[in-house]
Amino acid sequence: MPNISSIIKNVRNIMRQDRGVSGDAQRLEQLGWLLFLKILDDKDQELELIRKGYQSVIPEKLQWRNWAANAEGITGEELILFIDHPTDGLFTTLKKLQSAKIPQRAALVREVFDGSNNYMKSGYELRKVINQLNGFDFNNSEDRHVFGTVYESILVELRDAGNKGEYYTPRAITQLMTQMTAPRLGEKVLDPAAGTGGFLSAAIDYIREKEVRTLDDEAILQKSITGWELKPVSYVLGLTNLILHGLDVPDWHYLDSLKTEYNTIGPKQQVECILANPPFGASIADGVETNFPQSFRCRESADLFVILMIQLLKPGGRCAIVLPDGCITGDGYKERIREKLLTDCNLHTIIRLPQSTFFPATVSTNLLFFQKGTPTKEIWYWEHRLPEGQKSYSKTKAIQFDEFAPLIEWWDKREASDVAWKVKVEDLKRGFDLDVKNPHREEEEKDLSASEVLSRLNASVQTTHKLLAELQKQIG
Repeated sequence: MPNISSIIKNVRNIMRQDRGVSGDAQRLEQLGWLLFLKILDDKDQELELIRKGYQSVIPEKLQWRNWAANAEGITGEELILFIDHPTDGLFTTLKKLQSAKIPQRAALVREVFDGSNNYMKSGYELRKVINQLNGFDFNNSEDRHVFGTVYESILVELRDAGNKGEYYTPRAITQLMTQMTAPRLGEKVLDPAAGTGGFLSAAIDYIREKEVRTLDDEAILQKSITGWELKPVSYVLGLTNLILHGLDVPDWHYLDSLKTEYNTIGPKQQVECILANPPFGASIADGVETNFPQSFRCRESADLFVILMIQLLKPGGRCAIVLPDGCITGDGYKERIREKLLTDCNLHTIIRLPQSTFFPATVSTNLLFFQKGTPTKEIWYWEHRLPEGQKSYSKTKAIQFDEFAPLIEWWDKREASDVAWKVKVEDLKRGFDLDVKNPHREEEEKDLSASEVLSRLNASVQTTHKLLAELQKQIG
């Protein structure tokens, strides 16, 4: 496997030399459509070998192998004209792509190039970038998660791209949430805030390993994975991720999930499994809240996603979702949302994560696991602690899946311990407050009021005076 970090670093440095690319966000978008074309062509070549009569939806002259794969191929002004020509350039052609045989795949290509731009002005620098990307061979790599690794490297190298919390969930978290939710073959799996497809690719891997044994099984899996994403760059990278994970025509949609009409969601739209890390604190489109019942209307995206996901679940459907502390406490509409969650669903588990889990963001987050259909009677909490000797997660010390081994072992046994505790719904604080601290660490983590601080300080001073007096008496 190539040195991914080195390739991405080289690409970043090359792009910095191009006057057309301004900032890391544009670099990320430029990389997005280039990687999409590269990976699509790699998968097309694989399908041409294993499927009789298969033909790529990309016109022959625009296929990566025919214009980009040769390191000595077109460059300079000729390359820029090839991409940007207003009548028959790569972008112009792919924005209006049609295919009679695979119309859905062509539609996905159109959407990618409708929302992307070629920012680079120098064909010589662009050729250097393309040659770097040819260092990846997505068909021959031993690592099935190579694109996930590529994208993680991109995030590390382009840390300042902005809105990074909307782009990326640590792979250890997606893997844990998928394994604990355990999607089955034939169940519809949805991520309505899909980002770059991390949860869906984890679900594909999980189901394939557990249940896919025949071509018929694979055909069922191909039709059971669905993602919705609003951000253009995430949309491109997520689509590419699912193609890389073997979905020929991903059920992948460029849309704002919160614009879904709440009251129109019926059995045909509902699914058995939802895995998601919805954006929190993100701005929402004007009027979006009016899609929801009056008592739940608000401007906080994560809270609206909770209501949407409850509605999108079939009876008996399962959900795992990432939520910040701000969504599991608070009054007003937040209280009403939690009441609906606890009434309509069995919220059986909450995993409390360290603040630095989603580095570089420092926000206290939780993983909520629930099943629709029966009300919650009790909630088990698990406090995930940092590895011994480690003060926080960081760029070089990210959370690892093997840290969850004790949790996975505990999952079916459900016994109380210094990191696990159970709370009955009737014992929750007023307003169905789910921000329940570990009772075994209550004293050391308790937030003290000013009067309590003064009282403790005064007691400490009195104790000190008493000890000094005794010591003086002994000396005297």
